[in-house]
Amino acid sequence: MDLIRNLYSQIIRVFSDGVFGLSLVDLAIIFVAVIFSLLVRSVIARILVNKVKTLVSKTGNKIDDKLFDALVPPFRLLPIVIVFLAITLYFDIESTLGLYFQKINNTLSTIFVFWLIHQALIPFSNLFNRLEKILTKGLVLWIIKSLKYLIIFLGIVAVLEVWGIKIGPVIAGLGLFGVAVALGAQDLFKNLISGIMILLEKRFQLGDVIKVPGHTEGTVEHIGFRSTLIRKFDSTPITIPNYIFAEAPILNYTNRNYRRINWTIGLEYNSTLDQIKKLTNSISHYLINNDNFMINENYKSFVRLEKFNDSSIDILIICFTSTQDWDKYLEIKEELAMKIKEYVENIGLNFAFPSQSIYIEKNN
Repeated sequence: MDLIRNLYSQIIRVFSDGVFGLSLVDLAIIFVAVIFSLLVRSVIARILVNKVKTLVSKTGNKIDDKLFDALVPPFRLLPIVIVFLAITLYFDIESTLGLYFQKINNTLSTIFVFWLIHQALIPFSNLFNRLEKILTKGLVLWIIKSLKYLIIFLGIVAVLEVWGIKIGPVIAGLGLFGVAVALGAQDLFKNLISGIMILLEKRFQLGDVIKVPGHTEGTVEHIGFRSTLIRKFDSTPITIPNYIFAEAPILNYTNRNYRRINWTIGLEYNSTLDQIKKLTNSISHYLINNDNFMINENYKSFVRLEKFNDSSIDILIICFTSTQDWDKYLEIKEELAMKIKEYVENIGLNFAFPSQSIYIEKNN
């Protein structure tokens, strides 16, 4: 009987005193409040957010639309922050449990504020794009990414401060460890510095077509802190450490002013001087009077008899097209090739091809 009475008294004490000084009614209220915050969070996500989005979409400004879309995720945390604030006010702040709830509420509020700031950088990053006239696009992306990392770091520091953890001694304690890591991560820092120099010197930018001798050639898709991603012409991505660009000569095809055509045309040896002269004059006249070709003091065209080859008389053709576009460049080359073939046929010339003549002596 004593055992039953002791068990009964324990059950009554639990119902009356609860856990950590909270009665079961208090625990039930906290549980219901948390569940209610989760439900309200869903309601805000489905109803209130949609209504606000409808109002924002009516404005002609695109920045507020992007700002709203970016701020939706942190605002879904707001009901939970409000509920924990109410729970904090419900308990005695001087008690141990009340102190913990206050710290949880301060933590959630800190996360909410820094999350808002982090997300607000997404739409306002368009303002940073104006710096592309002064800086490179890759460097602007680095600045935006660095600001996001800085906000995340400050948010972590603020949360640690809420729980009484001082970040200063922690950083000082990591100093010696950082020195050891730095000694083993020399390549990482070398790549980082090389990446910064790439962006500051503007050797190439995102979207440029470059060639790295001995490695690859293709389109620059991403310039990271450690490496650069290049998309080869067969659509294969290749990642190259940034220090390679500091040591190797880089051919930037995008920065050239015009594309060049450099051909050598072989004519048969039975061609007459008048025919050759007529052909070179016709091609020169075509290049000069065609807007598809750039001819001035800096970019000259040449149509000249170059040399007498083993089985042909070689005509050298050098000219610059007035476009950098690859498709247009191929079209201009095709038109020039057809025009040359037309001139050769009309003048009565023939293209040469490698051949040999064999003479057999007949002995009587």
